[in-house]
Amino acid sequence: MPQSIHIALILAAWGICAAGFAYYAASIAREITYVTLADGRRTERRLPLVMRMLLPFVPNLRAFVNAKFFEKARGEADWMIVASGLEGLLSGEEFIALKFLMPIACGGAWILAVLGLGAAMPGSFFAENWLPLCMLGVFWSYIYPISWLRRTLKRRHFSIMRALPFVLDLLTLSVEAGMDFMSALQRNCERRKLDPLNEELIRMTKEIQVGTPRRVALKNMAERVRQPDLKSVAYALVQADELGVSIGSILRIQSEQLRGRRFDRAEKLANEAPVKMLGPLLLCIFPAVGVILLGPILTQLAKSAF
Repeated sequence: MPQSIHIALILAAWGICAAGFAYYAASIAREITYVTLADGRRTERRLPLVMRMLLPFVPNLRAFVNAKFFEKARGEADWMIVASGLEGLLSGEEFIALKFLMPIACGGAWILAVLGLGAAMPGSFFAENWLPLCMLGVFWSYIYPISWLRRTLKRRHFSIMRALPFVLDLLTLSVEAGMDFMSALQRNCERRKLDPLNEELIRMTKEIQVGTPRRVALKNMAERVRQPDLKSVAYALVQADELGVSIGSILRIQSEQLRGRRFDRAEKLANEAPVKMLGPLLLCIFPAVGVILLGPILTQLAKSAF
């Protein structure tokens, strides 16, 4: 068989593989995934495309990730997934398996791409630095799942931190106007838009409605979310419930404290702004000013030299 036919068959095989991979990726990208909230409502949650593509292969590593060695890692991953609002969409076992599948699949594809570019372009950057580039790709593939999960958790905690003072003000006004705490909480959950804080409050109220004591439900929410401000408010309400202190006064105190913390954080960010602006100033503005000032002089020197 002539060599040209061999090359044509190889290219056709690679083309079929690429088309199949593109079709699989497109079908996965079109899928819409949901999580079910405590009140039965469903809200959309999305995992990164590459993680969704690898999820069907997770059962192959189930025996490996269920080992006792990974017990602590599975527990930490389970908490981060629940606190990030992804419960029911991903489990700690699946997440640990994805951490090992990512370097195998994505890291392997990266290595093939780097080696292919190095072979196609001898003497290029890829050919001379193929080993560190391959190691970098494998390392990035390994840390990507945990970095994505931490970013998701950080965004959710930030949303809770921003919404909490306003919710506490509404609860304070309702309780001081004569409503009991649970009625005020339920009305707040019904009237506000669905955000991370509202999702956690809905879950807490549903736990109380099915018979869980209020202080236990508050503790469960604090341990489930582990956001410092929400945790502080929850334990203050637990203490008020145990000591028989007025909940309205506790809510007002907590609201004032949270607003003070928010002001301190804003003041800290404002003080950090000049330092953060120093880098762009040195890298962009000063060179631009230098070009504007020295440009005409250099132009005149060049004209006089020639």
